[in-house]
Amino acid sequence: MIIPAFDLINGKAVRLYQGDYAYQKNYDINLYESLEKYASKGVKLVHIVDLDGAKNSNNRQLKLLKKILNHTTIPIQVGGGIRNQKDIDILFELGAKRVVIGSVAITNRKDVKKWLNIYGSDAIVLALDLKINYLGEKEICINGWQKQTNYLFEEIIEYFSFSQLKHVLCTDISKDGTLLGPNIKLYQEITTLFKNIEFQASGGVSVLQDIVDLKKTGIQHIIIGRSLLEKKITIEDALRCWQKE
Repeated sequence: MIIPAFDLINGKAVRLYQGDYAYQKNYDINLYESLEKYASKGVKLVHIVDLDGAKNSNNRQLKLLKKILNHTTIPIQVGGGIRNQKDIDILFELGAKRVVIGSVAITNRKDVKKWLNIYGSDAIVLALDLKINYLGEKEICINGWQKQTNYLFEEIIEYFSFSQLKHVLCTDISKDGTLLGPNIKLYQEITTLFKNIEFQASGGVSVLQDIVDLKKTGIQHIIIGRSLLEKKITIEDALRCWQKE
């Protein structure tokens, strides 16, 4: 499916270039009107990232998230600043459909494995952000993409494969917020390797052909942020393109 995305800082929709807070672009949109439009067009899921919370888990925009979740009928998956089980419980109490787990999936793997079993395969999304190194290896980055780890994408998926892992959001950092097109080779590789995972492709989508190319890789979901905010493509065309392919 097509999943529209909103990244939020201080209540405003923004986009960061390759995850860098120093390169922030603000968008003058009415978030609630956008959600109403998406609901009317048949959008089945929206992705929201609390970038304030991602930067500082003590600064999460919980009041805003509560307002958003109460406003719309579209199921929403929420990420940003989730560090423990209490954070997860709070988001579910606010009405989130799914909770997106990022850095803690690397720094506290045992607890994340436990959460997958507690909440079930449809409730948790692992967000794995990576850089392709000179050997072509998929290196995981954490902490808002600022810290490179020694873990490779494949070994993290393998680690959680015996838990109830179903949803994985995979972002090639070099593509995110660039409108330069997605990393088709990456998604071809991971969908071939891990057939039981429903992957969400994120980063680089700018034209309808990107949707066509991604769907051909076997990707089940595509997250689209900047190109919708900047009207490079419309939600109507994106949905139609996905359904047609």
